[in-house]
Amino acid sequence: RVHGDKTPAHARAQMSWLTWLAAMALVAVLLGLFLLLKSLPQRRPIENDTPEFFDPQSQRRQAFPSLMRDEASLYISLVVPCYNEEARLGAMMAETMPYLESRARAQPGTFTYEVLLVDDGSRDRTADVARGYMQQYGSDVVRLVELGQNRGKGGAVRQGVHVARGRVILMVDADGATKFEDLARLESALGQVAVDGVGIAVGSRAHLQDAAVAERSFVRNILMHGFHFAVEFLCVSGIRDTQCGFKLFTRHAAQMVFGPLHLERWAFDVEVLYIAQRKRIPVAEVAVNWEEIDGSKLDVVSATVQMARDLLRIRLAYMTGLWRC
Repeated sequence: RVHGDKTPAHARAQMSWLTWLAAMALVAVLLGLFLLLKSLPQRRPIENDTPEFFDPQSQRRQAFPSLMRDEASLYISLVVPCYNEEARLGAMMAETMPYLESRARAQPGTFTYEVLLVDDGSRDRTADVARGYMQQYGSDVVRLVELGQNRGKGGAVRQGVHVARGRVILMVDADGATKFEDLARLESALGQVAVDGVGIAVGSRAHLQDAAVAERSFVRNILMHGFHFAVEFLCVSGIRDTQCGFKLFTRHAAQMVFGPLHLERWAFDVEVLYIAQRKRIPVAEVAVNWEEIDGSKLDVVSATVQMARDLLRIRLAYMTGLWRC
């Protein structure tokens, strides 16, 4: 004898309701993934974006070199992304230039350098301040890379790296938050890990995390820990601080990671290191001295949301083959 379904009517209704919710949740997730992939940024060509710079001393325009085409002609290039940094750029340059000049005197002929100030579509007098440094030090030492519109920190760094002349290339923030004498630590670490001229050394503030947790609000700490977990889980393993703006690349490593780079805003550091790990480029993480400088343009909440979206983009785009490196 076949017995009928003895499940109570209210239980069947509840199961139907849960099934419907699960189906709607699945549809929402799939739709979200579709929209996320559909909105993927395309890699911007950089070959012809800034072919020339204006030399205020000679009053002539001169051609930039190319990372991809030209050999290195200096020891080190500093790439400094600048967005509305009129007020803060002076302090960074006041620390940086004496350090570089001192190294050049101590290592004549071997420690040669340039500082590339990349104006990321600033609305203040950042470009004028940078031109003043070109006038003071000469265009062989300081150069201004002007972007016609704001692209984001990653876009500015990528463009600056593309016109760099150095055998090694240092990405450094315009606020001077990292003490410049820590460059020697990165150089030493890079020399130890680089293989056949390929390697990266990244500055790290991870050793300062306990103090930062004590000073930050509860919400900022939650966002910080959530971001670190997402980076480790989705993209980059084994590096505790992916966002420190003090990173040193060999020229060949820079060619390998900045060529295929897609992201141009805050999460570009993660994509750089994701590409490096996929290409098995050795990366050293080096503790550096760092202090928070007033005047940051970062909105923590909105930047966290944007970076969470971009972390998913990195993972999905490379996993599906839509982005290649």
